[in-house]
Amino acid sequence: MKTTKKKRASASSQRERQRRGNAASMRRANSPAIGKTLTARQKRELAALASLPDDQIDTSDIPELPAGAWKDAVRGRFYRPVKQAVSLRLDADVVEWLRRPGKGYQTRANAVLRRHMLAELRKA
Repeated sequence: MKTTKKKRASASSQRERQRRGNAASMRRANSPAIGKTLTARQKRELAALASLPDDQIDTSDIPELPAGAWKDAVRGRFYRPVKQAVSLRLDADVVEWLRRPGKGYQTRANAVLRRHMLAELRKA
């Protein structure tokens, strides 16, 4: 008598690999504004507001801020510029100096270049 083994219905199958998405795709997927377009009425209202001079816009429903509200404000604190991949030829000793402290040499190079750029912009 020949017996054949049946596959068990409860046997587990190989798990599917989890897909990784980049942060931009996650922001797009979770953004409430995606897929919503303005109505013709909303567009007319925005155009009418945009055409008004600032002194004619009613801001009476907006409370005034106290004098010290901006004393600890920092401009650009959460600013994150768009990164662009580049190929750059640097002297070997410069690369070694950037890598010496450990991980993050490209971030350090960017910080050095940004400090120099901002100093140059302040001079102009």
